[in-house]
Amino acid sequence: MGWNSWDCYGTTVTEEEVLANAAFMAERLLPYGWDTVVVDIQWYEPAARAGGYNDGAALELDGFGRQLPAVNQFPSAGGGRGFGPLAERIHGMGLKFGLHIMRGIPRQAVRDRLPVEGTDATADQIADTSSTCEWNTDNFGLNHQHPGAQAYYDSQLRLFAAWGVDFVKADDMLGPYFAAEIAAYQRAISRGARDMVLSLSPGRALSLAHLEHLRGNAQMWRVSDDLWDVWDDVEAQFARMARWAPHQQEGAWADADMLPVGRIALRAERGDERLSRLTLDEQRTMLTLWCVSRSPLMLGCDLPSSPPETLALLTNTDLLDVLKASRNNRELMRDGGLVLWAAESTTSEDRFAAVFNTGTADLVRTIPVADLGVPAGFAGRVREAWSGDEAAIGFQEGRPALEVKLPSHGAQLYRFPGQ
Repeated sequence: MGWNSWDCYGTTVTEEEVLANAAFMAERLLPYGWDTVVVDIQWYEPAARAGGYNDGAALELDGFGRQLPAVNQFPSAGGGRGFGPLAERIHGMGLKFGLHIMRGIPRQAVRDRLPVEGTDATADQIADTSSTCEWNTDNFGLNHQHPGAQAYYDSQLRLFAAWGVDFVKADDMLGPYFAAEIAAYQRAISRGARDMVLSLSPGRALSLAHLEHLRGNAQMWRVSDDLWDVWDDVEAQFARMARWAPHQQEGAWADADMLPVGRIALRAERGDERLSRLTLDEQRTMLTLWCVSRSPLMLGCDLPSSPPETLALLTNTDLLDVLKASRNNRELMRDGGLVLWAAESTTSEDRFAAVFNTGTADLVRTIPVADLGVPAGFAGRVREAWSGDEAAIGFQEGRPALEVKLPSHGAQLYRFPGQ
């Protein structure tokens, strides 16, 4: 649970903006479990611009070909201090610090034949110049038949550990699936002096065939390309998370991507500055699906300038209980626009049921509670998480049934108390 700079600031986030969002998170969201602040891509490019990437960009590198923060964006990094001072300030707020990195080694290091720390190898000897990212020209892949490739990742992760990094978002790893790169990166983390969460992106058409390798080498992995504030992007995640949710387990999470809520795109890659184009109902649907499928939650908004209703979305305790303490999370049924999910609490006998309307018209249904994964003989008061109201329980053929009325693209989350 955290915040990432991408949806709001694209390639150009500054230290001041990171700290402003971190301070807001520490004050308003940390009590609810939001605790990680991530600086996304191009933090090492002084000439980074909003709205795209610079081909052949000049990067800030140290003498071993490792990326350094651009001082014009991150002034505290001057004097070779890197992200150490920024991480220290974020840690001082009780938060964790993360950064984004691209797969491989900078082309600039390869061109300049920079040495690999602790080896006799140089960057040009360990690069796989045939392996490139289709949307960013900063790096080449690594030739993992050469021992210097692993040494380079080991060196990079030692530097990140020295800065105090807690979370690494490694990009261009999953589409296509770079098994050797992923395994090498996890080895580098495990050899270091600091525990780090490894998050893999972007997840295009990610197959369950990779599940065991992912579990053995990462803590998070994206299941889609970038998600933005359009309903079609949210709706597409229903099928993906129905496929991945049964396989979620502690320390190994399928990730439905960032949450474009609140005020976004101050300097982003998709559109002008705006409040999320998702309606409030659509934002509730997104949060409900992410939580009932136990996806990691990573905010993309500018927290200080987002409206109060955004904060309310992020601090709903019933919703967060499903995320943090549930099991057997599963899709139960699809019937036209009606989608049902269920889960069971791991801290009580309570059951959760999520009801979604993905259709374009209001939906009115009477749903037997037995169809929601609730045991026979249920009796008690049921709370709906978003309204906070007691649910309307009637009877259908003598059995308890939930009376549901949902707007288009809306969701409701019910908590059924245990017996």
